[in-house]
Amino acid sequence: MKYTLRTLVFLVLLSHVYCQIEYAQSSEKEQIIVHTGFTVSYNDTHEQANWVAYQLTSNKLNGSAQRKNNFLKDPKIRTGSALSSDYTNSGYDRGHLAPAADMTWSQTVMRESFYMSNISPQQPGFNRGIWKKLESYVRQWAHDNESIYIATGGVLSQTSGKIGSSGVSIPNYFYKVILDYTEPEIKGIGFILSNQSSKRSVQSYAVTIDEVEKITGIDFFYNLPDNIEEKIEAKFNLSQWNFKAYTPPPAPEKTMSIPFIDLIGTLDSFLTPKTSTATQCLGTTQKGERCKRKTKDPSGYCYQHD
Repeated sequence: MKYTLRTLVFLVLLSHVYCQIEYAQSSEKEQIIVHTGFTVSYNDTHEQANWVAYQLTSNKLNGSAQRKNNFLKDPKIRTGSALSSDYTNSGYDRGHLAPAADMTWSQTVMRESFYMSNISPQQPGFNRGIWKKLESYVRQWAHDNESIYIATGGVLSQTSGKIGSSGVSIPNYFYKVILDYTEPEIKGIGFILSNQSSKRSVQSYAVTIDEVEKITGIDFFYNLPDNIEEKIEAKFNLSQWNFKAYTPPPAPEKTMSIPFIDLIGTLDSFLTPKTSTATQCLGTTQKGERCKRKTKDPSGYCYQHD
């Protein structure tokens, strides 16, 4: 049976996320956890993910789910995940691998993004700087390309020390690989960044997916047909990617609705002149003097002179 390129890629992506990634280093521990919006390969030795993979589409952007910064132990990890307390006073941020800003499309997914299996120790200047900038670019690429596939994590073959009672390894580097599998421009790109603050451009950290595979020992997208996989992973073209921070569209203006009965009352207040205080009557008595009575009548005259 023959398939078009679009059909081949679609069939590959019908299988679940974790079927697209293979950890080459069999000596490393791995537990595959499937959450609602992303999949995790958890490494018990390093108490964090070998990789976190998920699909981000343009219609998943700009949801209404709110982040609550409630970091939780992942209940699906058999051996127990790292704890939020492992990071306390460590000098490292609880850095998201799949960012919370990509998970606004569901409150459940947003909550799960704060599981500690999706967290890795990141230098504050890195997490809040160039890593955050790359995450925003990824959202722009989801917007531009309608749908992209992302795998991300720390390079666990290169770490420096541990933090917390759980013994969470500190990666020296972090990576992302992105696959755009929508025609007409099927393409891929990778990034390897040092776990430190940087003033360099994100573009300067771009590499081929092959290079990310070499440093991580992970085979990404191995279920793609060989000729497609080799083409996507062997090269990248910066001009195919829009390095612009994603800006959500402005929220629609809210219009105020007034119940019909209230509207009638509001109109009545405009159409019916009213005086709130009594004034001296404008009339004149038989003696030719001004009437001393007070009146609230809009005419300004009391009952004897109206």
